[in-house]
Amino acid sequence: MKALPHLVFVVPPAVHLLDLTGPAQVFYEAATYGQPYRLTFCSYQSAVSSSAGLGLGPLVPFADVPLAPGDFVFVPGLEMDYLRSDAFRREGAAFFEWLRQLHGRGVRVCSICTGAFMLAHAGLLNGKKCTTHWRRLAELQARYPLVRAQPDTLFVQDGDITTSAGVTAGIDLALYLLEERHGPLFATKVARELVVYTRRSAQHRQLSIYLDYRNHLHAGVHQVQDWLADNLAAGATLETLAELVHMSPRTLTRTFRKATGISIQQYTAALRRELAAVLRHDPALTQESIAAQCGFRSVRQLRRIWPALAS
Repeated sequence: MKALPHLVFVVPPAVHLLDLTGPAQVFYEAATYGQPYRLTFCSYQSAVSSSAGLGLGPLVPFADVPLAPGDFVFVPGLEMDYLRSDAFRREGAAFFEWLRQLHGRGVRVCSICTGAFMLAHAGLLNGKKCTTHWRRLAELQARYPLVRAQPDTLFVQDGDITTSAGVTAGIDLALYLLEERHGPLFATKVARELVVYTRRSAQHRQLSIYLDYRNHLHAGVHQVQDWLADNLAAGATLETLAELVHMSPRTLTRTFRKATGISIQQYTAALRRELAAVLRHDPALTQESIAAQCGFRSVRQLRRIWPALAS
């Protein structure tokens, strides 16, 4: 049996709870849609108190956590008072060495909010673009002049190290990593499970129909959007879609446009264009096969948009 991807969350003293639990919950919910992850919570103390005063423990010693190339380590944000203290440098010395060794072995490292200070202290951000909470960017750059702190961005990926901005940006980072591994539709389903809207970083420029028109909370419209994305070749009628969500065709038409701002026909056409743009890069597929998978009635329909797919 193939081993589950292993995600390790470091729990430092004075950790910010949402920085820790937000990304962890994203990967926990991924199992709902068939992509389980193994989650481990470790520290260099047996138990810690969060910045809000909630005690956390017992925690796995970081040195006892087995990690392989391709696994992930997440370092959440923590109080600046601790990061500025002598205890931070003294207590974390062995942890910083462990982090450097893991990175050298091909483990991907991510930080949320002020967790970037721990990565920088370990030397992992030297010469790399990175970010942190907007209030702490100047201090990060001043304390670690070799880093290349980036303002006005949710998260920054530089090689196999990814840093994110404050608090909820950790959720954006986790959803981005899910999209990277399992595709945008999968990430959108998890985002909807958490009742959050998937945002994109400035470093992630490519737009996707799977993520667009999803900033609403209408369960029936989401269900229709998911069904269309999964069944483009079926060419469903409006009546079929309406029956799926127990609405009349007229009600579904009106509700869909109100929730998304576009018609069902426009949304379906955009889905077909995006899928065709992906499939056109597969040399084993003919235009006839691509047209069929995308739900075009004929190859002629596909050929009309073919030149635009390269842009």
